[in-house]
Amino acid sequence: MNVLLLGRGGREHAMAWALARSPSVRKLWVAPGNGGTANNVPLAEDDHAGLIAFARANAVALAVIGPEAPLAAGLADAFRAAGVPCFGPSQAAARLESSKAFAKAFMGRHGIPTARASVFREFDAALKHLNSLDYPVVIKASGLAAGKGVILPETRAEAEDVLRQMLLDRSFGAAGEEVLIEERMEGPEASVLAFSDGARLAVMPVAQDHKRVGDGDAGPNTGGMGAYAPAPVVTPELLAQIRATILEPAIAGMAAEGAPFAGVLYAGLMLTRDGPRVIEFNCRFGDPETQVILPLLDSDFARVLADCAAGQLDPSTVKWRTGSAVTVVAASGGYPAGYKKGHAISGLADAGALPETLVFHSGTRAGPAGGTLTDGGRVLCATGLGATFGEARARAYAGIEKISFQDMHYRRDIGAKAT
Repeated sequence: MNVLLLGRGGREHAMAWALARSPSVRKLWVAPGNGGTANNVPLAEDDHAGLIAFARANAVALAVIGPEAPLAAGLADAFRAAGVPCFGPSQAAARLESSKAFAKAFMGRHGIPTARASVFREFDAALKHLNSLDYPVVIKASGLAAGKGVILPETRAEAEDVLRQMLLDRSFGAAGEEVLIEERMEGPEASVLAFSDGARLAVMPVAQDHKRVGDGDAGPNTGGMGAYAPAPVVTPELLAQIRATILEPAIAGMAAEGAPFAGVLYAGLMLTRDGPRVIEFNCRFGDPETQVILPLLDSDFARVLADCAAGQLDPSTVKWRTGSAVTVVAASGGYPAGYKKGHAISGLADAGALPETLVFHSGTRAGPAGGTLTDGGRVLCATGLGATFGEARARAYAGIEKISFQDMHYRRDIGAKAT
């Protein structure tokens, strides 16, 4: 089949790598892609008409949407209305990610365990509620904020300042017009993802990512500085509980509400003393979790996606290889704050030539004379695979150490807690 993949990040490079290995794929295009992907098409993710026209002109049998923004904008619906099969939830189903207020109310309706929260649009009401609480809070922008809309204030004054920024200063734009003040949970986090066709589930290996920019979980939150899978903190027994109390009720609940969820359901979880609780739902693959999950897939990736899109997923056909995967992200100097672009990257071929080591690009672009330049905050990652976790981790770091660019930085403790 001919496949069109939408996106430009490290998640999409990993998806493109997996699709290119799929026996059922004849031709693959990536729109717009990055410096690591091939067959790039210069079409933006919000160019619905252009993307549909390209799909029709090139006999695309499956469109695959990587990022959340096009899903929230209804691109999957537009493809399907144009007769192009599409992997990705509808705009209605994508509200699980595009509106944290909707997701929180949905979880309440269907008995899915999560933290207590209240939703506000007015600063005065939000501040009054904040001052009435006797527990630590998390403040979340309800809408899509590119992974930056969750703030963990350490003091009441800091929490008040965050509310002021969101609701009065509009620092998060439309994403922060509605905010959640949520009880802060404690415990290790885990990312549990599953393929779904709207009725059936195939759960992926559990991943853990590292959000803070610095070693020892120091510094501000980022989009993710590394990840590993499978995460030993989630035992088979705990995963069965997560499936029964969170994943299956979510899929059944969306179907019952007239918005079947077909795509990747991503449950970001806190493993509290009282059991697993949902921090957030996402409606797509995670980044950098995808870079450790897909290398462990031992099935035809494109066929799994096509079956989900057609409502015909057979979970028994989704197989995983044994062993582990670890990925380490290399970021631009200054990230997650301001950073410069356009630095030459060296060592990519050397890293990719190492055994059981993959390099996935995130913020890169092609440079002059066939070189590759930095073009984002999170620039790329090196993923190591191994029969053991230690082997995978050693290969990931061996790969990242082959690569260099000006002001490059990365965490040196990815996966340290799992060893």
